[in-house]
Amino acid sequence: MGGRHLRENVTMAISAKDVQELRAKTNVGMMDCKRALTEADGDAEKAIEILRTRGIAKAEDRMGRTAKEGLVSTYIHTGNKLGVMIEVNSETDFVARTDEFQAFTRDLAMHIAASAPIAVSREDLDQEVLERERKIYREQALEDGKPENVVDRIVDGKIEKYYQEVCLLEQPYVKDPDKTVKDLHNELVAQCGENVTIRRFVRYVLGEES
Repeated sequence: MGGRHLRENVTMAISAKDVQELRAKTNVGMMDCKRALTEADGDAEKAIEILRTRGIAKAEDRMGRTAKEGLVSTYIHTGNKLGVMIEVNSETDFVARTDEFQAFTRDLAMHIAASAPIAVSREDLDQEVLERERKIYREQALEDGKPENVVDRIVDGKIEKYYQEVCLLEQPYVKDPDKTVKDLHNELVAQCGENVTIRRFVRYVLGEES
C-alpha cells in the first residue's frame, strides 16, 4: 500500500514542473519527457540519458529543419472498401527513396486504416470537437456525483486518454502496441538523420460521409 502511494506521489510530482523543465532542456515532447522521468523515478539527468539512448532527443533537435521532399503513399484494405492516403515529408529526395522511409509510410497508412485517427497531433485537433468532449466528460463526472473540486482533474485525465485514442502520433502502433506512432517516427528520424514530418492523411470508408 505504501509503495503504491509513493509511486503515485512521484507521478504527481513529475506531471508538472519536472516535465516542463526536461522539455526545456531536451526539446522533446511532453509525453516522452513524462515517460522518461517516470522510468527514471524523477531523476532528470537519468531521464535525459534515457531519451538520448532511444534517439528521441536527437530526433527532436531535427524537427525545426525544413522538410519539403517525401512521398504520398496509399493503402487499400482487402475488399476495396477502406483506403488511406498519407503525405510524409523528408528534407531530401534521397531519404524519401530509401527502403526504411517507404516502409514507414506504408506501415503508417496501414495503421491509420486500422486505428482511425482524426488528426496527426493534439495541436491539429479541432478545438470545437475538443470542447465538446470536455463538456461531455464534465457532465458525466457531475452526474456520477463527483465533487466539484476533483471534476477538472477527472476531465483532464479523460482528455489525455482521448488524445491517445484519436491523435495519430499518440496512438499505440498497431504492429507493436508497446510503442506509440511517435516512437516509431522518432526511430526513423534518428536512423535517417533528417527531419521527417507526417504532414496529413485522409481515410476513406466506402459510403461514409467525408
